[in-house]
Amino acid sequence: MDPNDPRLPGDLALAVVRLSRHLRGRRATALVSLTQLSALSTLMREGPMTPGAMAAAERVQPPSMTRVIASLADLGMIQRAPHPTDGRQVIVTLSDYGRQVVEDEQIAREEWLRGRLDTLPEEERDVLARAVAILGSLVSEDGKPANKAPHPESAAVRAADAASTA
Repeated sequence: MDPNDPRLPGDLALAVVRLSRHLRGRRATALVSLTQLSALSTLMREGPMTPGAMAAAERVQPPSMTRVIASLADLGMIQRAPHPTDGRQVIVTLSDYGRQVVEDEQIAREEWLRGRLDTLPEEERDVLARAVAILGSLVSEDGKPANKAPHPESAAVRAADAASTA
């Protein structure tokens, strides 16, 4: 396809939707909804955080995140603890069980995708490897590739927590 073809945005969107559908179909379990899985994945990637920070990271309203957090706590997949410096807040942390659920989901999706990638010639895998960075920058807030570093609040919470126990 010509990179200047006006159909590129639509074709790309359709391909992403179809890939997403295939990946959802490879879910290891149905223990949690996709919304819950996304919240668990955010905690795994970014570390402990407040419900407000989780809502912002997931781009949902705080009351919606409060419901997701409550349901995950009921399932034993997350833990809530008092904020070390703000008594009005709690810190949400991924439990070992929650971490295992996320890892199982990732493994199931990645095994399927790895099998599909293995059928492609090396040149096409190289193109996809470059496309990952490009897609990451398309969906990031600042137009830069997504950073895998922990959420800044996580470091602040850990520092405050360490100071309060010293």
